Amino acid sequence: MSTNRTQPILAPSLLSADFGRLDRELAELEEAGLSWVHWDVMDGAFVPNITLGAPIVKKCRPKTKLFFDVHLMVDRPERYLDQFLDAGANLLCIHAEACTHLESALSRIREGGARAALALNPHTPLTCLDYILPQLDMVLIMSVNPGFGGQSFIPFSLRKIRDLSKRIRSEGTETLIQVDGGVSPDNAASLVARGADVLVSGSAFFAHPPYSERHQRFLDEALKGLESGE
Repeated sequence: MSTNRTQPILAPSLLSADFGRLDRELAELEEAGLSWVHWDVMDGAFVPNITLGAPIVKKCRPKTKLFFDVHLMVDRPERYLDQFLDAGANLLCIHAEACTHLESALSRIREGGARAALALNPHTPLTCLDYILPQLDMVLIMSVNPGFGGQSFIPFSLRKIRDLSKRIRSEGTETLIQVDGGVSPDNAASLVARGADVLVSGSAFFAHPPYSERHQRFLDEALKGLESGE
């Protein structure tokens, strides 16, 4: 395990926030010491549910300094890249399974001034990163099937995270590993020990206020994993 890894990042998923008071939720997250927030965008086609779109992200952008990590769970995401770039996304994550011309889409994201990330569903092998990994600022390992909050963590995701971490080190890239799905303080150490850098948590975070205490609980557990990394 590399010795130069930085403190893990917690990115609360707004899918579990109170949509009726998003501005206050963002303010409270920032006050609680969070630096990232995760936006789950669903289109009712690539995944069953429909959530929020670029206009909401754009409306919230001036209200906070939080890093906007926007996860596009949508079919043919290249159709919406410009909208979310204009809305103020700091990072755009698209799904390998939903985009035909990955290289082109990822290039457009970076040319638009945002970081580029690629999400992999649980069944998607790491071989889809062949030739594209150096172009990625982050890879998102889905540890549940996308589309619904509150699902249980899929155990084989641990091996996938570990294998991806080894590959990143062997190729010498600085790509971050994000994990989304069933993430809680109970498994944060295990995830970080295997190479996770960014943890996305929805109900396991928002259902346990105050946010400052919950954030610290996640960090305490994550740091244990950083110290005992494989």
